Amino acid sequence: MKKALVTGITGQDGSYLAELLLSKGYEVHGVVRRSSSSNTQRIDHLLSDETLVDSRLYLHYGDLSDSSRMISLVESINPDEVYNLAAQSHVRVSFDEPEFTGNTTGLGSLRLLEAIRVAGSKARFYQASSSEMFGASPPPQNEETPFYPRSPYGVAKVYSFWITKNYRESYGLFATNGILFNHESPRRGETFVTKKITQAAARIHAGVQDKLHLGNLDAIRDWGYAPEYVEAMWRMLQTNEPDDFVVATGTQYCVRDFLGFAFERLNLDWKKYVEFDERFTRPAEVESLVGDHAKITDATGWKPRILTPELAQIMVDADVEILNSRGASWIGRPARG
Repeated sequence: MKKALVTGITGQDGSYLAELLLSKGYEVHGVVRRSSSSNTQRIDHLLSDETLVDSRLYLHYGDLSDSSRMISLVESINPDEVYNLAAQSHVRVSFDEPEFTGNTTGLGSLRLLEAIRVAGSKARFYQASSSEMFGASPPPQNEETPFYPRSPYGVAKVYSFWITKNYRESYGLFATNGILFNHESPRRGETFVTKKITQAAARIHAGVQDKLHLGNLDAIRDWGYAPEYVEAMWRMLQTNEPDDFVVATGTQYCVRDFLGFAFERLNLDWKKYVEFDERFTRPAEVESLVGDHAKITDATGWKPRILTPELAQIMVDADVEILNSRGASWIGRPARG
């Protein structure tokens, strides 16, 4: 039985990755930050499964800002694979908290790599890199495209990319960067634009929200489906040699397009409900991110299946279902944006 250590297991990608690894027979160890309130909502269905709890799924308190804790976890668990998905991952927030973003998103990766090195671990390491590293570089972007980050988040991810590559070349670690373009799902956090849109569409349709406030509607993105992207992560660590791979769909849509797909699902005209709000713009915008997945397709056979129009529909349907199942208590809560 292989063992995997996953940081950020309570996030969107971490929860889907945990499901995938458990389905493949792994013993999964997740790192969670200590909090006075529960933050395991995305994996509660796994924790309630009596066939998994105390047998193949374990949670450990830890934080990427604590290097000694990372070392002790790697030494005690002795994982075969390590997936570093933890980060301060909101691009707009990184402008408000640049130091915290650098400490977790950037230096956190170093601490985990150093823990693997110090422990003498043979674990294969996956670093969650981001298309935000490309920033202002024109699309389509691939593994040879120069980095030009436009946010503290993007800058921190560039550091993580290069320190991962440096440890691979300096110490012989099996360390791989997955440069993932935007990927969404019903588990996306509520402050991210795609989730804000689909949740608002469901609430407006139900008559409990009047407006949706957004920033730049012209930004072009390559949106994929998160469960497919975590499969790409796993496939990267099954290759014979470590390398760096772009994961994307190769398609491009702007925020306006996503609005159309989401609101049309409920026969709504988004133009009647969306208002511009300068608070949601970035000091430095990234105009267009569109990826080329040819390399990972050649190396592993991975290909995207769900594209943006269907993705928006999946997310809207899930938000409508949540709205219906949670009833008045959830419907009556204040809208977010």
